[in-house]
Amino acid sequence: MTIRFNADEILEMAERIERNGAKFYRKAAQGVSDVGVEQKLLGLAAMEDEHERTFHSLREDLSGKEGVVGGFDPSGEGVRYLQAIADGQVFDLRQDPTEWLTGEESVEDILRMAIGLEKDSIVFYQGIREMVTPGLSKDKVENIIKEEMGHLTLLSGELVALKE
Repeated sequence: MTIRFNADEILEMAERIERNGAKFYRKAAQGVSDVGVEQKLLGLAAMEDEHERTFHSLREDLSGKEGVVGGFDPSGEGVRYLQAIADGQVFDLRQDPTEWLTGEESVEDILRMAIGLEKDSIVFYQGIREMVTPGLSKDKVENIIKEEMGHLTLLSGELVALKE
């Protein structure tokens, strides 16, 4: 059975990803002794909060406008991709990433986990970017992808600096 997603459902998933990311960064910041890394993690949490607000705003803009998300997708790949995400086969949106943190992680462990979360969010947003029509603020989704890539670069830079 193929499930069609409406724009509200997709944006709700995006909000959840951002909320989970912010929560993860805040909890991770509590577990590091390096003040510089702590501040960067808290800064990333604030950026994820802003992304969540952006997606929430997009959802509000859609209020009353149903409609199935989808551009030109004759093979149905986009819908199958979103279904795999919704089913937890790509990554589990229902999982709370803060549960991965025990308090025993090194800064390197935390950075690697954060890099994984950023990669997952980029993959998801690239998928929905293909599904969102220009009227659904495709440019805003593209801007968030760029910002998430920036987060990935910042985290990777921190990881490299640790090894030096």
